[in-house]
Amino acid sequence: MAHGQITHIEFPADDLERARRFYSELFGWSLREMEGYPGYLLFNTGSAESGGAIGERGKATGEQLRVYVTVASIDDVLRRVPELGGSVVQPKDEIQGQGWFAVITDSEGTEVGLYENLRTEPLPAG
Repeated sequence: MAHGQITHIEFPADDLERARRFYSELFGWSLREMEGYPGYLLFNTGSAESGGAIGERGKATGEQLRVYVTVASIDDVLRRVPELGGSVVQPKDEIQGQGWFAVITDSEGTEVGLYENLRTEPLPAG
């Protein structure tokens, strides 16, 4: 890992099983307890190139640190959020030339951003 690379993210939970259900059902994450650390679930989203931004609080960005998760369809994910105990903070909005984003709270009240990439190649005919 390179110096300065973000390597680990923690989502706080009041109800670990509720949070496990939220993330495993919404994003398909597999969560397992870390040996020797009760109440601490590990997940891996795979290897990906990542980056970020720093923006003016409350204007260009939210009020708090926000992690974005890439999804295949924001519309599909937003439909599932309330049934899993979360809520939609900001509905789907376009990022010109890039894709779409939305913001939700998880089952524990933590804000999470969603990102759907703009498809640059046509979908296969079906």
